[in-house]
Amino acid sequence: MPNRLIHSKSPYLLQHAHNPVDWFPWGEEALTKAERENKPILVSIGYSSCHWCHVMERESFEDAAVAEMMNANFVCIKIDREERPDLDNIYMEAVQVMGLQGGWPLNVFLMPNQKPFYGGTYFPKKNWIQVLGSISRAFVDQHAQLLESAEGFGRSLSRETIEKYGLKEEKEGLSKAELLKIGEDIIRGFDPEWGGLKRAPKFPMPAIWAFLLDLAILNEDPDLGAKVLFTLKKIGMGGIYDHIGGGFARYSVDSEWFAPHFEKMLYDNGQLLSLYAKAYQYSKDDFYKEKLEETVTWLEREMTDPEGGFYAALDADSEGEEGKYYTWTHEELTEHLAENMAWFCNVYAVKKEGNWEPGRNILFQTTSYDENARQAGLKPDELKARLAGIKTRLLAVRENRIKPGLDDKIISGWNGLAISGLSQVYKATGNKKALEMARKCGEFIWSEMVVDGRLYRNYKHGEAYTPAFSEDYAAVIQAFLDLYGTGFDGAWLQRAKLLTEGALQRYLDRTDHLFYFNDPGAEKLIANKKELFDNVIPSSNSMMARNLHQLGLYYYHEPFQKQAKKMLGLLHGILIKEPGFMANWASLYLEQLVPTAEIAVVGRGAKQKALGLHRSYHPNSVIAASDTADKEIPLLSDKTENKDGEALIYVCFNKTCQRPVTAIEEALPQLPKL
Repeated sequence: MPNRLIHSKSPYLLQHAHNPVDWFPWGEEALTKAERENKPILVSIGYSSCHWCHVMERESFEDAAVAEMMNANFVCIKIDREERPDLDNIYMEAVQVMGLQGGWPLNVFLMPNQKPFYGGTYFPKKNWIQVLGSISRAFVDQHAQLLESAEGFGRSLSRETIEKYGLKEEKEGLSKAELLKIGEDIIRGFDPEWGGLKRAPKFPMPAIWAFLLDLAILNEDPDLGAKVLFTLKKIGMGGIYDHIGGGFARYSVDSEWFAPHFEKMLYDNGQLLSLYAKAYQYSKDDFYKEKLEETVTWLEREMTDPEGGFYAALDADSEGEEGKYYTWTHEELTEHLAENMAWFCNVYAVKKEGNWEPGRNILFQTTSYDENARQAGLKPDELKARLAGIKTRLLAVRENRIKPGLDDKIISGWNGLAISGLSQVYKATGNKKALEMARKCGEFIWSEMVVDGRLYRNYKHGEAYTPAFSEDYAAVIQAFLDLYGTGFDGAWLQRAKLLTEGALQRYLDRTDHLFYFNDPGAEKLIANKKELFDNVIPSSNSMMARNLHQLGLYYYHEPFQKQAKKMLGLLHGILIKEPGFMANWASLYLEQLVPTAEIAVVGRGAKQKALGLHRSYHPNSVIAASDTADKEIPLLSDKTENKDGEALIYVCFNKTCQRPVTAIEEALPQLPKL
């Protein structure tokens, strides 16, 4: 018989709906039951594409005897961390405060009042049975000690962010020397052999490389720019990239970008689209353009909902094995490649015995197309043309395999990141498919996921559910700002402004100028967290601060800009100490220091000229365009065309404009440098 999770929309919760465990979703029913029956709560958190979540389910949650122990002694709650990142943040921090390793699945034991006293990640079945027994006995025999421990962890979790991290608003101005030191501190860990930072496993960390690319351009530092391009080249050549179908996996388990953890997440691919588009604009190297085109095609083919939104993730596993869908045997490739086999194996390091697990090959490019063409006696264009045909053939073969599970819920914030990526692809390459997908998704979010002026996080089966978190607001606002730059329709700016005003009203703590992750006026939790550190997704506060900075420039709205400056001032000290965890804050530092160029293009042909400016990458600028002075957008309102009606380009700083020009080439020297 199914348990209560059968009524969920989350694919992850539905995966557990037929477990013999009497799972509850998070909510009043489960929490009230725990208090009424004085039972400890077991909260188990994961997500649909999580490999070790699947393993623990097979070993423990599908076992009748284990389930009987869980049901008898605990109120068992399953949470999809992608639906409820607020709860995941709280209980992940709790486990880390306990001195334990965090990760997923995250299993945390709570007192009936929701305060945690013990936790961990994946437990093998034997260990899990021991943990269940020990905790159920301790809850009876050592109840007072557990209660005291839980109260202590509860106090730690609810500490104010300012106190916890020793934050104080810095009054000193920003300096070029300090900013350059931030860049130097981050790049000190650069891996000269494989790109990225010297560590394993390796995550792409787009916010780090986006900041360093902007710094390289604005400081005219070709060596730093080359390190960024080298990193992106190695990621794009690595096994972390799907060479047959397009798209990037979440991370590689090694230091060489070779063996990925095979799940594909929308948030990674959205950010990497944006970063690779900027790399193409900076370098004009077609390698980056190839990755863009293939990844856009993958998004359209496998991740697009008919209504226009994008799905959340693809699983790492199929048929119970990680990577089975994406890897190849030598025999399979021989069957389909015939006379092309030798050079193809050379391009992708394919071995008869397998280059990964016995008999299995991950496609992994170790040398450039030009070098491979030379070795094969082909012209580079001929090799690329043959390779494109082979990829099409192998994709058709792969499509007949059993596919990894698809998490088909739509998450507004992750869709925002995808919109930003697609928008940047269009600006860089003129790819009209990317533009169409970005705009359709933006309209979908506005019409279906903004209800009565409020953004929602999740959408499935025609219904928006779960009120959004500040992360979602920040990413969608950023997306709408980026959509404005694809065609200069002022509606996108107005929508971004309306969502920003809503976020300020609901999430801002006016005592320290930072945004709560969750809406403290909604559901009562044991702690209201504030997200500061930039991780695989930039923190909600850093994204929101950058949005406020940009909107303040478009609308000449001082309160927005003051708010962004206050936020950066508060984080200034920790940014200097821990720049590797504050890369998106570092980008805001760069924007504040330079300062940001306010570019207005007004007159006949204004939008075409503005798009022409976008074809090359100009960090630290906002661009507005209109055929006539636009009273709705203050940046445009007092600008005019030339006497013949032709568009003029105004490059301004702090509301003061330089001499307007008609040609893009004349405007470029007026753009900022560090």
